[in-house]
Amino acid sequence: MSREETISLPSLKTTNKSFFLVMVIVPHSKRLIFFLILLATLITLALGQGTQVGFYRTSCPRVETIVQSAVRAAVDSNPTIAPGLLRMFFHDCFVNGCDASILIDGSASEKTAVPNSQLRGFEVIDAAKTQLETSCPGVVSCADILALAARDSVVRTGGVTWSVPLGRRDGLVSQAADTANLPAFNDPVNVQIRKFADKGLNTQDLVALSGGHTIGTAACILFSYRLYNFNGTNGPDPTIDTTFLPTLRNLCPDGGDGSRRVDLDTGSVGRFDNSYYANLRNGRGVLESDAALWNDTTTQRFVQRFLGVRGLLGLTFNVEFGRSMIRMGNVEVKTGTQGEIRRVCTAIN
Repeated sequence: MSREETISLPSLKTTNKSFFLVMVIVPHSKRLIFFLILLATLITLALGQGTQVGFYRTSCPRVETIVQSAVRAAVDSNPTIAPGLLRMFFHDCFVNGCDASILIDGSASEKTAVPNSQLRGFEVIDAAKTQLETSCPGVVSCADILALAARDSVVRTGGVTWSVPLGRRDGLVSQAADTANLPAFNDPVNVQIRKFADKGLNTQDLVALSGGHTIGTAACILFSYRLYNFNGTNGPDPTIDTTFLPTLRNLCPDGGDGSRRVDLDTGSVGRFDNSYYANLRNGRGVLESDAALWNDTTTQRFVQRFLGVRGLLGLTFNVEFGRSMIRMGNVEVKTGTQGEIRRVCTAIN
């Protein structure tokens, strides 16, 4: 017969949190294992590691309402803000983690890097931050504002909501050079998979998050090479649907204005839905990196599942997108005493 014993764990205290005495009853044979697991869990919480839903429940209860209001007003006035905020969060998390380093001004900050030159919506984050500093000064990080704004942008364009874990701290470093390894418009699938894996994200996350391209546009300069002289062939990328090619060439004539914007999800650019994947299947992916998701069997199976193709186990895109956003939102986050809470999002304190 195993006897039962009481294990008492001493209080664990940090600057922000204290833990009262924990009393647990466990079988003697499992006492050590239980003790180690519980102790590790409490230490993790005490050090402030990780994010959590409801982090500002008492310190700034209106945080989500304030951010949502700022996003709603901006997107209703200018629909291109929605994809801008979503891309901004993505580009932030893939460089030094989700720490709002992309928001910092400076001659050589992340914001100035070529991959970030077309991002928009910075003023929305600033507006929300201003309101939050009035309501609860020094409490809400710019990183958390950006995470919430990305979610709210999806919802405002018809996507399904999700609970955003909060508690991020703002980073202290922002360098344009650090953006060199961002996923690129012409990355083949194996490179995309590696870049996501480097951030702890899997292939399903890659395909789900790429689905963010169901809203937004791309400049002709990013894909026109596919239309005229793909890989030095003096012809188009053969994976482009032949009936779609004239449309793209008309929008982006050879030698034309490279800054002209083209819908990434033809026929559904303003709606957050799974039609992006149907376009990939039909040879109507605009960016080479997007088209590659259908043309490689490793990723094609996830595209098919997001489409709910007959005979395959379907995945609900909107639901899985939210789950992948939560995973991405926890990439290399700074919590506890790491980083800082910026007074303004454009500059380190």
